[in-house]
Amino acid sequence: MEKREVQTNTQALIINGLLAAIYIVLTVVVSPIAQGPIQFRISESLNHIVVFNRKLMWGVVMGVVMFNLFFSEGGMLDVFFGGGQTLLALSITAAAEKYIKDEKKRLILNTLVFSASMILIAIMICILSNQAIGSAFFWGTYGSLFLSELIIMSVSAPVIYNINKYVKFNRFN
Repeated sequence: MEKREVQTNTQALIINGLLAAIYIVLTVVVSPIAQGPIQFRISESLNHIVVFNRKLMWGVVMGVVMFNLFFSEGGMLDVFFGGGQTLLALSITAAAEKYIKDEKKRLILNTLVFSASMILIAIMICILSNQAIGSAFFWGTYGSLFLSELIIMSVSAPVIYNINKYVKFNRFN
């Protein structure tokens, strides 16, 4: 392995660690509204970074897993569902890079994928609440999760897009 390659891998590892820490801090700051059937996690804006560099998805996934492990009301079930939902949605967006070259279109796709995939969190909340999946409770929960995620992701997409102009997330390859 060449020195430059080792340096680049180390840099990506460090940036992923920083992203995980930032995700946790941003979620803790809004923790009263970061859990439950309505989730306004400012930290979800970090999901858009994968549009610019798919190697940085691991920092976001680790941030979700670690927050859910140490601070979530859902315990290990939230680690599994929350981490799985994030990994699934980020993987879809990362894979879409082959087919959708325009970053703005991928930001829109990422917003929609994350909002739709909140169905997994609605399922988890139903399991934790002993409610039937497919019940009015389920659909109400999914609707509020979908809407809250759609709002956060829609508002943050242009913010992350503009931050990328200065930070250039793709340089951490």
